[in-house]
Formats: sequence, structure tokens, C-alpha cells
Amino acid sequence: MEVVLHYRPFQNDLTKLQKLAEETLKEFPIQQLPRFIPWFPNDSHKLPLKPKRQPPFISVMRLTKPTLFTNIPVTCEERDLPGELFNQLMKDDPSTVKGAETLMLGEMLTLPQNFGNIFLGETFSSYISVHNDSNQVVKDILVKADLQTSSQRLNLSASSAAVAELKSDCCIDDVIHHEVKEIGTHILVCAVSYTTQTGEKMYFRKFFKFQVLKPLDVKTKFYNAETDEVFLEAQIQNITTSPMFMEKVSLEPSIMYNVAELNTVNKGGESVSTFGSRTYLQPMDTRQYLYCLKPKQEFAEKAGVIKGVTVIGKLDIVWKTNLGERGRLQTSQLQRMAPGYGDVRLSLETIPDTVNLEEPFDITCKITNCSSERTMDLVLEMCNTNSIHWCGVSGRQLGKLHPSSSLHLALTLLSSVQGLQSVSGLRLTDTFLKRTYEYDDIAQVCVISSKVNEERG
Repeated sequence: MEVVLHYRPFQNDLTKLQKLAEETLKEFPIQQLPRFIPWFPNDSHKLPLKPKRQPPFISVMRLTKPTLFTNIPVTCEERDLPGELFNQLMKDDPSTVKGAETLMLGEMLTLPQNFGNIFLGETFSSYISVHNDSNQVVKDILVKADLQTSSQRLNLSASSAAVAELKSDCCIDDVIHHEVKEIGTHILVCAVSYTTQTGEKMYFRKFFKFQVLKPLDVKTKFYNAETDEVFLEAQIQNITTSPMFMEKVSLEPSIMYNVAELNTVNKGGESVSTFGSRTYLQPMDTRQYLYCLKPKQEFAEKAGVIKGVTVIGKLDIVWKTNLGERGRLQTSQLQRMAPGYGDVRLSLETIPDTVNLEEPFDITCKITNCSSERTMDLVLEMCNTNSIHWCGVSGRQLGKLHPSSSLHLALTLLSSVQGLQSVSGLRLTDTFLKRTYEYDDIAQVCVISSKVNEERG
């Protein structure tokens, strides 16, 4: 019972006040509480209430590499009021770099102060410790670690065997590793089962929740060339808050293509990256990578097969962050929109880059029957334009062209206008269906005067 006593200022004798309060409380009745008698049987051999035992304690710590200690340099000029005070303090600071005290990065390492961010493609490492805080020995200790994602549950425990016994103030340690392949919420479930000295089996679990973030934003663009080549442009953006060292960005093509990387230049017989020797990607920066895919020889001859191919391959990206922590990301199969060539396809095999004005030059065309069922009987017509003039007989028979087959055709033409001229004016007519296919802007050629060519020579 709590008693609050109020008194006047002149009543400052505490002894009298205490006695007065005791006399006053005697007038109130005192009720004795009934004695508690348990309803369950009790004897000297069996205790009805078991003594409380503290189970083994489990702790989880993420294993990450330390970071370089950073400080904010404070300095001033010699003529200022502090003089050399600030400079001397930075020189005496053990965390600064000797001779470069004004740098923010120091020589010391800082241990992680929080859980930090986990990004897709990185390896999640964690240290799990089970400590026996009780004063008794526990037996048959089994520690199990599972990682629950939005789509699956993975067992990360290195061993499934139980430990025979765990003495008081001892611990069981385990280190788990997992390459993160999904974004979103992840839950690390740590379960511990053990047996007490009295033979009772005990079990408890703990949950550790964390988020997996997206480190890179990858966008792709496809360009379909007339020669069945496919150019892929991959735009990669660093959407984290720290710089990345891009160790490798490669394209793994599908079985129908060979790939050539266009991200290097040849200098002195050596391939040098177009991004320089230090391929760092700062936060929110974007970099473009270019690749050229050519169909393999056994598939290039099958026009119908290459025409319908949409799967190109997948990108493999490897990077490093703080103190060499490695991450890897592999995209799903990249798909392009298959070009529509129609029933008959005409492409250029060879054409010169530069020709002389009013001088004939040769080109080689490839005509392919893209139909898989129908044979064509083709007639070639050559129509002159304002700048391009064809040499040869127009309206000649090319003969029958079977399904998925092709033929090569050598043609001669000349240009009467200087500059960049477009090759146009070819017509193919299928005599079976009486259908005409027009081909304009097949290619472009640079036409120069013969005098300019002589001056260059």
C-alpha cells in the first residue's frame, strides 16, 4: 500500500509526522490474503513448477568487408587567426594519410556499423553463433538456417549433423554463403533444436528480414542489318550509391550466332578498351556497350531459319565494389523483333565505299527465296534514277529459285551525280504469281570526281 502524507510548512518534525500517520492507519481494517493452495498434487519428489531454464541464445551477424575511414579536413591559410593550428591537428591525427592530410580517405579501416544494403548478384555471407547461456549442459543441438524468398525456400546450413553436447558458456559457430538471385524481401530463418538434461526436447526459431535491391538498370536496343547481322546496344546504369569497377560485360550468344565485341580499339597491335584503363562507373552514370552478331555458316544458308530467330543471347556482367566485393548479374535471354523480309529478300554482298563519277563499278547481290514451300520464277528489271544508271539488260530471266535457296548476281552501274548516292531501282517479278517486289535504297555509295581521286594519289 502506498501512503501520501500532506502537512503544513511549520510541521517539520518528521518523527512526529510518522507516528501521526501510523496512528491514523490503525483505524482502517486489515484484510488477510488467503493462502494459495495449488490444485495439482505436490510432493517432495516432484516439483509442480519446473525451474526456468534460459535456452541457448542465437546471434546472427552479416559478414562484409570494412570501409576506409573518412574524415572532413579542416584547414586555413597561415595568415588566418588559427594559423597552423588546424594543419597541425590534422598531421597529429592518426587516421589521416601522412603527407596528404587534406584527403578525406584515411589509412584506417572502419567496421560495418549496420546491416547495410544487399544487391542482386552479390554473395550474402552471414555468421551464425549459438551460445549456451544456461548453467547446464544441453545435448543433440541442431542448427538449421533457411533463406525464404518470394518464390522458394533454400537450405543454407553447411552441415545437417547434430552436435552431441554443448557445455555451459560454449558456442556453436557456422558461416553461410548464398549468391542472391532475386530482388525483394528475404527472410533468414534460424532454427535451433536441443535436448535438456531431463530429456525434454526444446525448439525455437528466430527471423531476420532484409531487402535485396537492384544494382544495375540494363536497357537493350537491336538493329537488324541487311546482311543478317544483328547489332546490340546495351545501356548499363549504376543505380547504387557507390562507384563500381566493371570487370566484365560480355554477351553469350545463342547457338545460331557468333559475337564480336565492338568496345575496343586496336592501338599498336593491342586491344584497348574504349572506356579507358580504369573502367569505373560512378553512381547514376550510364555506359553503352556494342556487340555485332553474325549467323553461323551452317545457319546463314538457311534463310527461313534465320528469318524467324528472335532469341539472341544473354548478357553476363561482373563488377566489384568496396574493397573488391564481387557481384555478378546475368540477364534472361534477350529477344529481338524478327525482321520481315517478305517472300523474296535482296541483300548486297559486296559494294565499294567510294567510286569515281561516271565510271562503272560492280556490286554483288544475293537473292533469297524466304518461302519454305513455294518455288519462284524470277525476272529482274533495272530502272534508272536521276543519279544511278544501270549497265546491262533489263528484264532478263533469273530462272527458278527453290524454297529457302539463294543465288548471287553480279551487276554493273554508274553514277552521274557526285556525293552520297543511294542505290535504287531494282525490281523482281515472280511470273508464277505475277507479283513484283521493289527494292530501293539498297545501299549508299560515295561518288567523287576522278580529278579529286588523282590529287589524292
